Amino acid sequence: ARLSMQASRLVELPYSSSDDDDSSLAGDTDLPAAEQDPGVWCPVPPKLGTFSQCVRCLAFLWNLLFLLLGLLALAVGVWGLLAKRSLGGERLAPLGSDPMLLFVLVGLGASTVSLAGCLGALRSSPCLLRFFVGAVLAFAGLEVLGGLLLLAARHRLRDALRDALLLCLLRYQEEPDLRFLVDEVQRSLQCCGLGSYRDWETNPYFNCSAPGAQACSVPDSCCLDPWQNGTVANAQCAFGALRLGDVAAGTVVHLGGCVAQLSAWLHGQVGGIAAGAAVLVLVEAAGVLMALKMLGDIAPVGVRD
Repeated sequence: ARLSMQASRLVELPYSSSDDDDSSLAGDTDLPAAEQDPGVWCPVPPKLGTFSQCVRCLAFLWNLLFLLLGLLALAVGVWGLLAKRSLGGERLAPLGSDPMLLFVLVGLGASTVSLAGCLGALRSSPCLLRFFVGAVLAFAGLEVLGGLLLLAARHRLRDALRDALLLCLLRYQEEPDLRFLVDEVQRSLQCCGLGSYRDWETNPYFNCSAPGAQACSVPDSCCLDPWQNGTVANAQCAFGALRLGDVAAGTVVHLGGCVAQLSAWLHGQVGGIAAGAAVLVLVEAAGVLMALKMLGDIAPVGVRD
């Protein structure tokens, strides 16, 4: 009886052990694929090489520089609008023609795109990098389109330049930044008015029928010698110049207009303008290439099986 009981125990032990092993094996085969291979669902980003790390750091610094420049332009534009109170309710109408609005728009656009590039390079974000590449390509396309339009309409630029200067002349006393621009052009090019110094008669403050002290005058930037005793600016050096004849006025102010001289100056600066445009395109191309390199380094993570 004892032998039979021991034999039965020996027979039962392997059977139960086999069942446990089979159940454990079956349980292993039922494990989800994510537990068997965590790398399938949580891929580990590949380690960047030295060149890729340098490109990433350079892209971050590149975008950081243009972010600071964009914020500076934005601050200058907002400061100019606030200083002239163009953001007040009574100045909303001429806001669209305010030159400071250009600084605001350029600064806002540059800072937004550069911020996306900075964060994209810092966090290796494909979405931000794609947005950065698309925005830069869009800006480059607009620049090329603008250049082509300027070449196609170069014969009409003289009329457009005359209209712009006429607007500056009419609003000379109302816009401080326009006054500064006109004065700098007249001083540097030694000219006065559009075609001649008598064009200032169209300004309501310098017209001879104006009631103020500046009637029949021109800005002091038209004077041959705008300094008093060679040190102090003489704001009254051109008072009454429109009452004089051309010969007498020629001893006080510049008689020639600024349109012809400004056109000649622009023709002489064609090479510099083309070089500046080429440098801008190269800078934008460098930013796009760095972003594409980082996208290429990130892409294998997204397509890993």
